[in-house]
Amino acid sequence: MNSEHRKPLPGTSLDYFDAREAVDAIKPGAYDGLPYTSRVLAENLVRRCDPATLNASLEQLIERKRDLDFPWFPARVVCHDILGQTALVDLAGLRDAIALQGGDPSLVNPVVPTQLIVDHSLAVEHGGFEPDAFERNRAIEDRRNEDRFHFINWTKKAFKNVDVIPPGNGIMHQINLERMSPVVHALEGVAFPDTLVGTDSHTPHVDALGVIAIGVGGLEAESVMLGRASWMRLPDIIGVELVGKRQPGITATDIVLAVTEFLRAEKVVSSYLEFFGDGANALTLGDRATISNMTPEFGATAAMFYIDQQTLDYLTLTGRDPEQVRLVETYARQTGLWADSLKTAEYERVLKFDLSSVVRNIAGPSNPHRRVPTSDLAELGISGVVENEPGLMPDGAVIIAAITSCTNTSNPRNVIAAGLLARNANAAGLTRKPWVKSSLAPGSKAVQLYLEEANLLPELENLGFGIVGFACTTCNGMSGALDPAIQQEVIDRDLYATAVLSGNRNFDGRIHPYAKQAFLASPPLVVAYAIAGTIRFDIEKDVLGIDKAGNPVTLKDIWPSDEEIDAVVKASVKPDQFRQVYIPMFEIKADDGERVKPLYDWRAPSTYIRRPPYWEGALAGARPLKGMRPLAVLGDNITTDHLSPSNAIMLDSAAGEYLAKMGLPEEDFNSYATHRGDHLTAQRATFANPKLINEMVRIDGKVKQGSLARIEPEGQVTRMWEAIETYMERKQPLIIIAGADYGQGSSRDWAAKGVRLAGVEAIAAEGFERIHRTNLVGMGVLPLEFKPGVDRHTLGIDGSETFDVIGERIPRSTLTLVIHRKNGERIEVPVTCRLDTAEEVSIYEAGGVLQRFAQDFLEAATA
Repeated sequence: MNSEHRKPLPGTSLDYFDAREAVDAIKPGAYDGLPYTSRVLAENLVRRCDPATLNASLEQLIERKRDLDFPWFPARVVCHDILGQTALVDLAGLRDAIALQGGDPSLVNPVVPTQLIVDHSLAVEHGGFEPDAFERNRAIEDRRNEDRFHFINWTKKAFKNVDVIPPGNGIMHQINLERMSPVVHALEGVAFPDTLVGTDSHTPHVDALGVIAIGVGGLEAESVMLGRASWMRLPDIIGVELVGKRQPGITATDIVLAVTEFLRAEKVVSSYLEFFGDGANALTLGDRATISNMTPEFGATAAMFYIDQQTLDYLTLTGRDPEQVRLVETYARQTGLWADSLKTAEYERVLKFDLSSVVRNIAGPSNPHRRVPTSDLAELGISGVVENEPGLMPDGAVIIAAITSCTNTSNPRNVIAAGLLARNANAAGLTRKPWVKSSLAPGSKAVQLYLEEANLLPELENLGFGIVGFACTTCNGMSGALDPAIQQEVIDRDLYATAVLSGNRNFDGRIHPYAKQAFLASPPLVVAYAIAGTIRFDIEKDVLGIDKAGNPVTLKDIWPSDEEIDAVVKASVKPDQFRQVYIPMFEIKADDGERVKPLYDWRAPSTYIRRPPYWEGALAGARPLKGMRPLAVLGDNITTDHLSPSNAIMLDSAAGEYLAKMGLPEEDFNSYATHRGDHLTAQRATFANPKLINEMVRIDGKVKQGSLARIEPEGQVTRMWEAIETYMERKQPLIIIAGADYGQGSSRDWAAKGVRLAGVEAIAAEGFERIHRTNLVGMGVLPLEFKPGVDRHTLGIDGSETFDVIGERIPRSTLTLVIHRKNGERIEVPVTCRLDTAEEVSIYEAGGVLQRFAQDFLEAATA
């Protein structure tokens, strides 16, 4: 830490770093005009930056310049077990590589405190209507993931600075919000803001507490873990003024779905958002967290709220130590992070959103920003009662209804509302339709305690919404198997079957292979759709059932009032519940004094954990960027689910065939996500989404949907994996051509690892989502961006071409993409090199994050 600008923090025994003093010394009065984000970044610079470059970096914040890079040093790294495990597999592989080159492997450790929460491995094999569903699902999770959990248990003993929260305890974002984030740290006598990166795109959930927390890919997280700065340029910071007051009966979910549609339309991609105004002031912390959680669905990087009384009340409610709550207030008031101090903040762009305009909403059928008012469903042709045969599922059948995801289960109002609606439905004699697989998977054990306190858990259980796990389940594609008879009927009748969930993701093919599409909805609406049993139903007007007195029951008859919801929340959600859950959870530590070998003993037959191949094969060779053939020509909005799906593995897939060959029974194939520690399985997930549209693949002149490719120059259409295998055998360098927003969605590093291992050297697209672009750089794949007005259509690319890239690779330079057509024609196209910083150029030239670190480590060891 620098000593300059270090001062005593009034009323405490701690010091703090006075960013106001440092900023105002450069330009008097400038600090008052800085947005919240810039104030936190300024403190980070003052405390951690090289004094020789401090003023130049601060000037970037003051003058709103974006021409120079400056370092950011997050205080923590938070991981879920999928990307967290793969990051630690990479570090274990790095230890092997260091040892082979004569270095000391035990010195390879995370430098920054790293918290890994095992929360992405549980599948809902047993629904919430089954007895002991939680215990049975957990037993299956342990059996299927024995290899993975063995490795994770080794990491917490082998690596310094790694804490592990075992499975069955909740979702990383909700645990982060309710316990892990102190908001303000007090370490080595210094108070400073909590900041973090997390290996999940929904890490901004905790932005609701005023904590800068952004989602990164596993590769960028590894770089931060190893002590390297996260280099950035000043982000576009946009003010979002919330005005008006929400209407009665409107949930935070309804608000966030409307906000998501609004912000997507306002094009806030990669921006930092700061919410303010009377509407923001009135939102509970739970409501704010519901909004911040869906930051990636806006396309943004962060969604910040300031620190105010709502923050302090929430910290108290969730059982934080009173002394810590006082520190947060003292520090925020002293340093200008308190709400009142932000009234002078200046934004280059301000958007206004009226909360009173929000109606009851769902989002779908494919994207989180495709909002549909529930009152309009019938008019759009999605709903509307249809005649169905008795004894058969209706068209539009809801086969999955899940109260899931940290998005909503971290908000007590939303959960209590679902419980009250269930109580009212039970009293009216309504029941869940028998084909609906229903479940409740909270992100925190505290949810169970306050539902029990309110006597609402039995009401939910009676409708089939018993607790199936404390984990990220349906929202992550871990919805588990359907009843075989129901699945067969969906297949035989080719039904338009759907899912309704209270999550944040509903991309095609994500939730379940037999749910053709999915809708996001508030927890009480999820319960209502389980009763309706079909999406082709006017949820606002149609009759849900007949009560015991013979009267028709509609949604308005069972929807709880806001006053009742608030009264139950106030009476039933208590600090002791959070202390009861979290104090013992965070007392779990590795056995004191226990030592393990610094090198992992890799299990040869494992399909879950395998030594990574970063120093061999395609990754060890040069990347000449010459003679590249397209592996795929893709359209807009390609998600990481298209690139590397996370859902259940099917027997007829390339990964399924491999697992069967390795001796795994089909019932234990698990998900693609859980196998990402084994590159031989994970490679076979590359472009394995059945909803993929590769424009190179045409049959009878029409583009064919599926995990397909066309091998050139033969023109042979095959499954994607066979094409990848063929090109790997030929040592054929590859390129991907794509449209806008390439790589949106989850922050999975295997969306970059898979294509690199296939031999992809470059990706030329109209635009990239932020996290995926950094993952590509971290794997040594060159991102290239077409200039405005130029795309695959204007260039007439059909996949028969070969491509070269020429020019000097410096940050955001113009390179030349040379297209060689089959007929001998040669075209030169200017493209932007999306290596955005000097650090990224350095990482790319080294071959990737791990190769770069190994070089630096060995050079330092021999210096």
